[in-house]
Amino acid sequence: MSGKLSVVGTPIGNLGDFSPRGIETLENADYIAAEDTRVTLRLLTHFGIKKPLLSYYKPKEQEKSERIIELLSEGNHIALVSDAGMPCISDPGSVLVKKCRELGIPVEVIPGCNAAVAAVALSGLDIDRWTFEGFLPVPKKERSERLEQIKNLPHALVFYEAPHKIRQTLCDMAEVFGGERNAVLCRELTKIHEETISGTLGELSHYYDSTEPRGEYVIVVDSTRQSAHDPDEFTLEQAVQLAQSLVDGGEKLSDACKEAAKATGISKRDIYSAISANSNQ
Repeated sequence: MSGKLSVVGTPIGNLGDFSPRGIETLENADYIAAEDTRVTLRLLTHFGIKKPLLSYYKPKEQEKSERIIELLSEGNHIALVSDAGMPCISDPGSVLVKKCRELGIPVEVIPGCNAAVAAVALSGLDIDRWTFEGFLPVPKKERSERLEQIKNLPHALVFYEAPHKIRQTLCDMAEVFGGERNAVLCRELTKIHEETISGTLGELSHYYDSTEPRGEYVIVVDSTRQSAHDPDEFTLEQAVQLAQSLVDGGEKLSDACKEAAKATGISKRDIYSAISANSNQ
């Protein structure tokens, strides 16, 4: 007789957010599969829980899941947790859940905290639809391609980012999405130094010029339709005209596109591409 896998959401900062059902599940499990056993051990110690820990992290998901499946097949109850938040959401877990589904092993979820949902609620933006993008690709080419693919989606976009990459990510977003697009930056959610900053992507990209990034970030980028009825909104054609006038005045094309992008909120890349396409006709 097979056991059961419990996917357990854990606090993203404040331990007081851990649900009674989540605590009870960990207390009743035979084993706890953890993204980082050291992090989970601190959580268990806080709540006075002593259980055998199994290491389960992304680079070794396939390999680690085999051992967990064996234990589940022997009738054990295993709780799966990540370092913070919900497993399977930008954290390890999906490989194991899929295997359990394929083998008919029961899977239950114990809902818990999620940084993306918390950030959307905190943003103050008029959001009725949003897309969760998680972490962007690290290589610059792949990152730019992903941003280009999603920049015109008609709803809000939610991203996770690490402190050592937040500066570059905000700059890339300002360049591709346009510096005037509104966004909200949430840092260290539910922790002592929780902070929420609102502004345009252009403003946010310069915020950390003089401030050292710390903690984990969630970026909520406003939908494109929020400015659809703004009488001051610029079109690509207008941005191209502005850039072309600067070029005619003696500025280099790259500098002209940069200035036009800053003034209109239109992506520098889009302006440059449009001018290049016109010159080749």
